[in-house]
Amino acid sequence: MKGDFMNENISLPEFMRNELVIKTQKELRQRKGYLISKRIFDIVVSLLLLVPLSIVFLVIAIAIKLEDGGPVFYRQERVTTNGRKFKIFKFRTMVLNADKVGPLVTQDHDPRITKVGRRVRNYRLDEVAQLLNVLIGDMSFVGARPEVQKYVDAYTPEMQTTLLLPAGVTSIAAIE
Repeated sequence: MKGDFMNENISLPEFMRNELVIKTQKELRQRKGYLISKRIFDIVVSLLLLVPLSIVFLVIAIAIKLEDGGPVFYRQERVTTNGRKFKIFKFRTMVLNADKVGPLVTQDHDPRITKVGRRVRNYRLDEVAQLLNVLIGDMSFVGARPEVQKYVDAYTPEMQTTLLLPAGVTSIAAIE
């Protein structure tokens, strides 16, 4: 299991070694039971969702493949628990090498979004692939936003505390 948030032997990366992060890490370790039950919940619910959604996965995968023959998934390196890097899964909704032919931030009516991609995005189905990240332990259903390293490098000590827990498909802020 990749639940680094429960492993007391994990040392923090240099950029996270500050008083606030270390104090918060000690407090979290006292809540092991909660964290273990949260992980069990993530596994059970992701499995329960993946079974009926496997048909949706298949339809999306076939549509993406038929449109341009490219890869079904878009994978990008993100940062999670204790600064560990992982590859986030999303259904690919843009043309191949979109990050090389346009801005990093997607805009309204972005011409790099494929026809299938526009439909997938309209229903937010590109995010459904993150159930795979939840199942393998890189993410949780609710957690911190998984960011790319260049944004994490600019985190304040307060923001760095979010890296003590797994990245989430959604966050408390998004739910409230």
